[in-house]
Amino acid sequence: MKKFYGTGTYVQSAGVHNDMEIDGFSIAVCHEMEVELNRHRSRSFDEMEQWGDDLSSFDLVVALSPAAQRRALELTRFFYLSVEYWPIMDPTGIGETRDAKLTVYRQTRDQIIERLQQKWGMPSE
Repeated sequence: MKKFYGTGTYVQSAGVHNDMEIDGFSIAVCHEMEVELNRHRSRSFDEMEQWGDDLSSFDLVVALSPAAQRRALELTRFFYLSVEYWPIMDPTGIGETRDAKLTVYRQTRDQIIERLQQKWGMPSE
């Protein structure tokens, strides 16, 4: 989101759980498009709130899994806030070889880019 649309919009990434490091395949396919995730770390909705991000200050939550959608709806039921579910393929566990895994991760990355462009239009360079 930040790569395509700049930093004029406040964007945060959060999930249902914070039990994983950022996947190396995610880092690799994002690096291909000059998005650095090396220092990025996963965090949960709960951690996000603990660190001072008030969910009521956001306009939109985009959930990429049914579990994330349920949790977002639960957390935002008292706020005027939109929650959208984008059914994006989960690439974890798909593919036998490194090349096969990278192909699947690229497909997932490209699905997310396509959804961003459908929602907010083509990025201005």
